[in-house]
Amino acid sequence: MLYHLLYPLSSIFSPFNIFQYTTFRAGGAILTSLIITFIIGPIIIRNLKKYKIGQTVRDDGPKTHQVKSGTTTMGGIIIILSLLISSLLWARLDNHLILWLIAATLYFGMIGFADDYLKLVKKNPKGLSAKKKLFFQSMFAIFVIVYLYFNPTNSQYATSLNIPYLKTTFLELSLLYFVLIFFVIVGSSNAVNLTDGLDGLATGNIIIAAGTLAIFSYLIGHSHISSYLKVPYVAGAGEISVFLMALFGSGLGFLWYNSYPAEIFMGDTGSLCLGGLLGLSAVFIKQELILFIVGGIFVAEALSVMIQVSVFKRTQKRVFRMAPLHHHFELGGLAETKVTIRFWIVGIILAIIAIASLKLR
Repeated sequence: MLYHLLYPLSSIFSPFNIFQYTTFRAGGAILTSLIITFIIGPIIIRNLKKYKIGQTVRDDGPKTHQVKSGTTTMGGIIIILSLLISSLLWARLDNHLILWLIAATLYFGMIGFADDYLKLVKKNPKGLSAKKKLFFQSMFAIFVIVYLYFNPTNSQYATSLNIPYLKTTFLELSLLYFVLIFFVIVGSSNAVNLTDGLDGLATGNIIIAAGTLAIFSYLIGHSHISSYLKVPYVAGAGEISVFLMALFGSGLGFLWYNSYPAEIFMGDTGSLCLGGLLGLSAVFIKQELILFIVGGIFVAEALSVMIQVSVFKRTQKRVFRMAPLHHHFELGGLAETKVTIRFWIVGIILAIIAIASLKLR
């Protein structure tokens, strides 16, 4: 919005010319979302407490978690509001990729909100059924697939998968590429949801992933830089970095309240939404495999659940003490804060490995 309002005035007042630069607007998006989070955070937390919107803790989980019962949740509202306001202010609204990301924020946010609302307000312990959540997530993924089929972000590699660390190497998947897109978007949404089990765990890794993908978005959206780095150029992708930096700032601000001991949890309202946004961003910049690397913690958490359920159904034995993976380490004797920080460290290492792919080609 600020770009559309102020940049045209640069012919009258030259300092407004700065609004054409993506890096300036990305910086503004971080600060704006961070400040908004600090302003609205206490207000939303206070009102959620007023209406007793508290988390229910599993009886079969680590006993140390029982003290968290009743902790305010649905904090994803804070992240979504600050993300949307900041993005609307700083991103170019004539960019089709930004419009999709804004739509995804609202759509996935509503899925998560419906689940939280049913569980916490209507006292329906099952909330939105897994089948219904998967259905609504799948519908959005299908809409994206149809759109990209007719409007590919990079027509030269429309159905190709970029292989990191290998110079100009692409795997042509044809229609299977769209199947991959489906699993990236839906899988990412659910993987972040599964990771959101310890104070600050999912939030910290979302910040890391958003920041890393923002770097990729900026470079891939610059024709000369992308050509030099041998990565597929995507017109308009640089604008995604503004959105992701707004997400970075929102996550950082939310971590202020979500770090141990958490004052508020993000709930499905936040986790389903933010996971979907990371997946969609990776698809738009054609860095699906990079998401698997930088989001390795989310992948490991999701795989631990899939392995645990699959093996237990067949053998009635558990591979992990408890799934998702973070509970396995907790039950092994590690303190919650140590598990969280170590997972953050692994997330940072994975981000560095992902960024290194830009030169190791």
